[in-house]
Amino acid sequence: MKISEIIDAVNKYHPDLGPDYDGCDGIKCGNPDVECTGVVSALVPNIEVIRKTIELGYNFLYVHEPTYYLTPDFSEWKADFECEVYEQKKKLLEDNGIVIYRDHDHMHAHRPDSIFTGVLKYMGWEDYLVGTHDKVPFGYLIEFPEARTVEEINREFIEKNEMNGTRYIGRPDDKIKRIAIVGHIFPDAFIPASEKDGYYTDYSTEIIRAIEKEHIDAIIPGEIIEWNLLSYIRDAVSFGKNMACFNIGHYNWEQLGARYAVDWLTDITEGKVPVKYVPNVDMWKYQLKD
Repeated sequence: MKISEIIDAVNKYHPDLGPDYDGCDGIKCGNPDVECTGVVSALVPNIEVIRKTIELGYNFLYVHEPTYYLTPDFSEWKADFECEVYEQKKKLLEDNGIVIYRDHDHMHAHRPDSIFTGVLKYMGWEDYLVGTHDKVPFGYLIEFPEARTVEEINREFIEKNEMNGTRYIGRPDDKIKRIAIVGHIFPDAFIPASEKDGYYTDYSTEIIRAIEKEHIDAIIPGEIIEWNLLSYIRDAVSFGKNMACFNIGHYNWEQLGARYAVDWLTDITEGKVPVKYVPNVDMWKYQLKD
């Protein structure tokens, strides 16, 4: 089975984003018109993942996040200076005949979202989903049958996402019953800032609204800034409220979606090629005070 045939099958599996789609998805390196020796599904094509792909003898790397460091995710280096790391990475890929295909926008276009379907499945939270965008803007609301402590949830993240540790706001012994998976927290994410009739809103503000209205105990964001929503949670904790934020990290959190991709990639390739999930090693290390 050729890599191009797998890509065609992936495109048929996904929602059609229309003939005018001009996003980041597509081939980032390599020749797809070769026989596939195996597929590695990973969230990010970092060097450890590429080396593991080579070690397996596979030549198709299916990923969700960028390859070459520039936000538009071009298939080549387009900054006006030379980048030695880019050149080394490109050579490693070319020398080993690796094809990288990025699948970002189409995975998020599924309803439910393909990435967070995987997160819920492999966290074991599928049966606890009690609301989506109707309860939390661009998010998912989970309600545990029995409350769990902040510490217990942290340990669950570390185990199931193969992490070196977690960052969080809150008290370890506080009980969490309702937890919201939310989108990235940065200016103009999802809901652009606006002011009308004397009232201001943006995405962070609308999450605060959801926390207040839906009695949410904790959130799990993607990317973060600290000056609005996280400051609200920190102050709530200082006032004695039972509230927390788990800052798992964008890549740590979404990589379970790459694990889930193995399930459906195996189905659409009909077992004709091996498909394997390779987790991204946690990029963060933690030095704690003595």
